[in-house]
Amino acid sequence: MSVAIDVEDQAWDRVPGLELLARRAVEVAFAGAGFDATGSETAILFTDDETIATLNAEWRGKPYPTNVLSFPAPDDLPVPESELRPLGDIVLASGVIAREAEAQGKPLPDHVAHLIIHGVLHLLGYDHEDEAEASAMEGLETSILKGLGISDPYERQ
Repeated sequence: MSVAIDVEDQAWDRVPGLELLARRAVEVAFAGAGFDATGSETAILFTDDETIATLNAEWRGKPYPTNVLSFPAPDDLPVPESELRPLGDIVLASGVIAREAEAQGKPLPDHVAHLIIHGVLHLLGYDHEDEAEASAMEGLETSILKGLGISDPYERQ
């Protein structure tokens, strides 16, 4: 498994060991979902609020910044045998995520790990469009995060 990481916004410098954190979060997300990621590639873009707002408007029709976006690769994407199979891209916004972590009283690295795991699960087809899907996805996220020593992000405080 390969994780391509691009840090586009210097604001991400406030997260120590960001690339290691990202790689570990992707690894545990695949393992926790029971997905064998051997021979695959995932890309993560750490960007700013303006860039993610543009993407959110273009792809979801929502002209404002969000914390994380996931873009799964099409299942029928032709990939030469000698290349890694792309699973998709995850984009995270520095400002939105920092504000959320502060407002929720969470350590920023823990919140970043959670949102990367959330993004990976979207790449694998998990969603939260209805209550049953949301409950299943949140339960899996909580279980994966527990394995990293990160408390339940959905627990009421």
